[in-house]
Amino acid sequence: MPHLALIAGTYCPNRCGVADYTHRLRAALAERGRKSIVLTTRAAATADSSVIGVVEDWRLQDLPPLVRAVHQSQVDALHIQHAAGTYGFQRAIFLLPLLLRLSGWRAPIITTVHEYGWWEWQPRGIPPAWLEFLKEWGQRQGWWDREDGFLLTQSDALITTNPTAEAVILDRLPQLQSRLHHVPIAANVEIVSGDWAEVRATARQLLCQQYGWSPESQIIAFFGFLHPVKGLETLLPAFRQVLATHPAARLLLIGGVESLALRGEEAACYDQHLRQHIVDLQLGSTVQMTGYLEPEQVSRYLSAADLGVLPFNHGVTLKSGSLLTLFAHRLPVIATVATPPDPELTDSLIYPVPCRDVEQLATALQTLLSDSPRRNLYATAGKCFSRAFAWDAIADAHCRIYDSLL
Repeated sequence: MPHLALIAGTYCPNRCGVADYTHRLRAALAERGRKSIVLTTRAAATADSSVIGVVEDWRLQDLPPLVRAVHQSQVDALHIQHAAGTYGFQRAIFLLPLLLRLSGWRAPIITTVHEYGWWEWQPRGIPPAWLEFLKEWGQRQGWWDREDGFLLTQSDALITTNPTAEAVILDRLPQLQSRLHHVPIAANVEIVSGDWAEVRATARQLLCQQYGWSPESQIIAFFGFLHPVKGLETLLPAFRQVLATHPAARLLLIGGVESLALRGEEAACYDQHLRQHIVDLQLGSTVQMTGYLEPEQVSRYLSAADLGVLPFNHGVTLKSGSLLTLFAHRLPVIATVATPPDPELTDSLIYPVPCRDVEQLATALQTLLSDSPRRNLYATAGKCFSRAFAWDAIADAHCRIYDSLL
């Protein structure tokens, strides 16, 4: 019998970062003898019998079958993975812990908060003044919180994956401090095994042959889903300026466009927009979009690169698996700075640039491409930093939390 039930808004690891995290967490827990099942939507269920579709969506009418499924699972603990987008921004999930308690569920409930502090519950039909009063009043009593309803207050343990979310939770709900645990995420791509120098040399040779690039090319890599918020409209014109001083520079955009956040026709339109932007900037074959790649191929491409860049429109934080993956692959990283900045991402770890600033991003790229010793310093710092973000440590931390509740 499984020890643990995980509730996931979706379970498509190749299209959702949180689903990929959940998938990897399950694998790491299984290595420690912690079997689990996933309760999700019927559309997200897979042929794997441990991934069970129990709801059509995440609306109010979906809660009764979800509550029944949790009771029927007879597991030792329930672990909810929450990020608003994975539930289609539906808010019914906020009532689940309360309904479970009212229906007699006595096993521990753990909630991982992947993001927090940026959206509000805004039900229709309640005057704004009254709604604000109810949010603050209930939050002061510790009954609910203004963003996630009963999800946090009715959980026995809370796990945050980034310090920003943790700080907001403590500010709003200081009475939950004893339940709060910080467990960071890890790189979302494993490094290809083998001697690093040999892997890199082979990967560079094959990559340059594939795209017709010179072996002396200076390869800049972006890694992650290609979305409108990732700053690609800033990166492409900045890269054009780089070519004026570094004609051997090449830009590799590693990742697919379609995901849970960008689907179907919308994804196809954005893909076409990026390709047309490359044409309009006359970048030709100096820029390549790889599309979705399997993890091993991603690792080989990153091993071949000289420099990583993440110019996100809202800045980069440690909840970015892409950032940790670049670090793990020994890449010096240029990244935009979030507001407020992530305190752990110091200037000795990343080369910081402002968001949406073409000129400064171009200058940063030119600076590091011209400075091999400085690139080596960033690469070494990032690699050392990434060692603390490993799945073994994450799984062990989860086991300690489960055991303390059981």
